[in-house]
Amino acid sequence: MATHVSGSLEARIVSAGLRALGTFCPAELTVRRVAELAGTSTMGIYSRFGGRAGMLAAIYRRGFELLRDQLAVVEGDEPRARILGLALAYRAFALPNPALYALMFERPLPDFEPTHQQRSEAIEMTFGLLTAQVSRAISVGAIAGEDPVLPAYLIWTAVHGLVSIELTHALRNPLPGWILATPEAGERALVLGVRAILAGLQ
Repeated sequence: MATHVSGSLEARIVSAGLRALGTFCPAELTVRRVAELAGTSTMGIYSRFGGRAGMLAAIYRRGFELLRDQLAVVEGDEPRARILGLALAYRAFALPNPALYALMFERPLPDFEPTHQQRSEAIEMTFGLLTAQVSRAISVGAIAGEDPVLPAYLIWTAVHGLVSIELTHALRNPLPGWILATPEAGERALVLGVRAILAGLQ
């Protein structure tokens, strides 16, 4: 029974942290603020996570679980179309969640650095899905080569770069006439970029 209560409180704290990131930047993600949103005391966070770093690590992991869940529902029989679907799903996750995305992929907090194990688990949860699709594409001749990891990495970095730049642009004052002037333009740029990478890999 105690385990269930503890697990419920931990989930509530992580959920509160995610909600806080919908309003505040990662630097403002304090133990006190999250505790208030979770309906618990700061001691509740310290007893479950050991402090702010442990709390942030749990939120970091949950972010990748949510991204994994969004990528996992992408459908399609043709491998390259499936890969493009993963790219669009990645963008659909990132754009509404800029602060969470920053916590996951950037280093907005100098006092928080995920461990090697945490980073490896995050990569396996998300990049692993793309690698599996690239492996399928190789098996049917849609991508050349034998090892799926490097082509998957090239696709991932292209998607990450395009989405990160779009996020940066969206968080600043509008720049009329720029390539990313509208969300539709951002999606077109991503589709064109991924298709160009896939064409090169073929």
